[in-house]
Amino acid sequence: MDLQKSPPPPRRPEGCLVVAVRLPVRIVVLVLVVPVRMVWDALVVTGRLLRDTVLRPLGRALLWAGRALFVWPFTALWRYVLVPAGRALAWLVRALVALVVVPAGWLHRYVLTPLGRALALLARGVGAVLAWVHARVLGPAGRGLARLLKGVGAVLAALGLGVYTAVAWLARYLLVVPARWLYTWVLTPVGRAVTWCARGLGWLLGVLVTGAGLALYRTARVLFVLPALALWRWVLAPAGRFLVFLLREVGDAFGHAWRIAGRISRAVGRFLGTLFRWMVAEPVRWVYRTVLTPVGHAVRDAVLRPVAGGVRAVGRVTREALAAARDTARQARAEFRRMLFGTSPEPAAVDRREPVARDTRTLGRSTTALTKD
Repeated sequence: MDLQKSPPPPRRPEGCLVVAVRLPVRIVVLVLVVPVRMVWDALVVTGRLLRDTVLRPLGRALLWAGRALFVWPFTALWRYVLVPAGRALAWLVRALVALVVVPAGWLHRYVLTPLGRALALLARGVGAVLAWVHARVLGPAGRGLARLLKGVGAVLAALGLGVYTAVAWLARYLLVVPARWLYTWVLTPVGRAVTWCARGLGWLLGVLVTGAGLALYRTARVLFVLPALALWRWVLAPAGRFLVFLLREVGDAFGHAWRIAGRISRAVGRFLGTLFRWMVAEPVRWVYRTVLTPVGHAVRDAVLRPVAGGVRAVGRVTREALAAARDTARQARAEFRRMLFGTSPEPAAVDRREPVARDTRTLGRSTTALTKD
């Protein structure tokens, strides 16, 4: 697999300026980043410890409290209130349908529909009568009246056409012909002269504006564009390249310093953990194992077990005394009741048809007590 991998791209040779900038920057950044990385690792460890010991149990407690306060009451409300209410409402709706909708449908189907059809048939007959009256009576009368009105309108139109022809002839020779002559021989030459003068004036203004714009362009190029171009090319671009190079080196230095600071912080953390284990944990463990455990066993065997046995004996004696007191109280109540109300009668004997004494049934004989003479 290693032989199949493509070789890494060759790195460009770096000059002495790059090395001279990179080494001081990395040293300074490493000195600045190491405390920050150690503080960061300490905060990470503290945050994990806080999460595992405080936040996670607190979150579980809050989750349980949320369920107890919100989920379980709403579940009980849904299960024991809303669902039964919905079922009761559904039963009520079904009863309403059975009591109202079905009779209403029957009324519509067997009463209102035949009545509506009868009314529609009656209306159709009345409409046929009205159509016959319109076709045989009202239609011919209307057509005669329309012909009369059409004749009167034709006479009025002929009179109006004569008046319109006279007015049109007067308007043509009094207004249209003079206006056309004025437009052709006066207004058109004047408009053409004005248009030619406006075109000449526009050409002159265009030449002046073009010349002024060219002069301003040359002036602005010499005064602003060429100096700005020289400033960009010979000052800002090299400064920007150097700034980009410096920022890239600072970023690489921060990454390199962060990784080295992580290793240093890990080594310091392991050293502090080992120191804490050998200075605190191991002595505490040794004291617990060699001192506290034997002392605890001795206290358990010499003190706690006898005390526990005595407590159990006292509890046993107390229970027996309480049982005796209960029996005595029960007997006293029975004697007091017997003294007040007398002895209760014995229940009468009931013949259960079971043989007694020697006449009971045995496995060795074929007869029974019930079949004996």
